[in-house]
Amino acid sequence: MFSILTNIVNVLKKIEASGFKAYVVGGFVRDFYRNKENSDVDICTSAKPDDLKRIFDNISIDQYGSVVLNYNGINFEITTFRREKKYLDNRHPTKIKYVKKLKTDLKRRDFTMNSICLTSDLNYIDYFGGRNDINKKIVRMIGKPEKRLKEDSLRILRAIRFATTLDFELEESLKNSIKKYGYLLNNLSFFYKKRELEKIFSSSNIKKGLSLISEFNLDVPLNLKNIKNLVVTNSIIGIWAQLDVVDIYPFTKEETSLIKAIKRLDEKDLFDSHILYNNELITLKIAAEIRNINPNLISEKYNHLKIHSRRDILINFIEISSLLNCSDKVKINNIMSDIEHMILIDKLENNKQSLTDYILKKYS
Repeated sequence: MFSILTNIVNVLKKIEASGFKAYVVGGFVRDFYRNKENSDVDICTSAKPDDLKRIFDNISIDQYGSVVLNYNGINFEITTFRREKKYLDNRHPTKIKYVKKLKTDLKRRDFTMNSICLTSDLNYIDYFGGRNDINKKIVRMIGKPEKRLKEDSLRILRAIRFATTLDFELEESLKNSIKKYGYLLNNLSFFYKKRELEKIFSSSNIKKGLSLISEFNLDVPLNLKNIKNLVVTNSIIGIWAQLDVVDIYPFTKEETSLIKAIKRLDEKDLFDSHILYNNELITLKIAAEIRNINPNLISEKYNHLKIHSRRDILINFIEISSLLNCSDKVKINNIMSDIEHMILIDKLENNKQSLTDYILKKYS
């Protein structure tokens, strides 16, 4: 914490030395106040992007004028004091106007706890009572929740995420607005839905998040049909595998493959040697969790398999071909499959002599 704080102060003072105001804001300050670590550093400033270009090297600027600065290996996201107008598709502002006052900038932020600022002298600026809400463990929106949720529907999921990960309670008017405008999540891209949901799914307090999603009937706009029967697993993929959304949400090829492999194990005997042999251990353990089977028992059974792949069989394709003077690849492959089966059911020892004797007796 000390190292990152030193770099934060240095960045703020470099901006101030050029005649501009600058403050840390958002999640870092919220967690700093709570004595928790956070490496996600946002800075708001009166300096414009071109001003920041003159102050720092190694920066990039996105289409919304946000500057990403890499300073001593730490990424800072820096934005000029601004006001956002006319939100498009309940998500993105169509117009951004730079402003002079810090308070005007902070009004556009979502929750009071995320609007607290930290100065280069490590003093707090708290216009909206964020520290008081943190002390009371309340997620409270800045301004009227009804209006703020209609501006950006992602705030619905962010509210639930913070209530889950911080174990806070939603302020009453915010709860009422989520109940009323939860349907706006239909307009939110599945990319953003997935990103926020995974933060909820990875929380040790996941059951609270799932309860809130159900309470507000958000399972419908989120396409989470099976959420009420969900078994909590240590793996996020284990959660997704139960929700039947692999063709809806934007999963990577690896995630999709793992989810489908887990689904294929539905109602299969996870202790069967052939099932263990033909699946990756991670897949088996997640499938076990979903079915309330101790994954350690699966690991133990898996590790006691005589073979885990054909590479473990102590006779190979070429040796069998030579032994039988046979070049029929289909026949030799069938022999290998037979050997696999016999080893897995403990009817054949995996040593060269036993394998040779078995092949000669049955196939020569």
